[in-house]
Amino acid sequence: MARTAKKLARLLRVRTLQLDQVRAAEVQARTRVDQEETLRERIAALAANVAPEATPASTFATSLIAAAHYRDRLHQSAHAAERRVAVAQQGLETARAATREAHRDQSAIEKLIEREEAKAVLKALRELETLPAMARKRHDIC
Repeated sequence: MARTAKKLARLLRVRTLQLDQVRAAEVQARTRVDQEETLRERIAALAANVAPEATPASTFATSLIAAAHYRDRLHQSAHAAERRVAVAQQGLETARAATREAHRDQSAIEKLIEREEAKAVLKALRELETLPAMARKRHDIC
């Protein structure tokens, strides 16, 4: 019994550490998703602000070309940001699944420990039941 209890306690410590590591990975994945979404929003805001400005005729054409090039680069960055957000969200879902699995494993070990303790209590009660009855010593009034 003690050997099993020690083994279960060790398993519980390991599963708890694994659960903590997986939770930390989930927090990192959630942070990454937030960062990628923030970057995507900043790129979208920059792309919305790029518009041709009215300037003298000699620089208007170059201004339009530069704005078009900049806008094109921003749209490429926006598409890349969308892909990064999608990848980050997939990573977050994977981390959440790993967290659920680690929590399930830890709960299983906790249930095994509870069963082991219940068995130990029942065994102790049965041992008490099998003990011979103790005769009470009754003393006369002294």
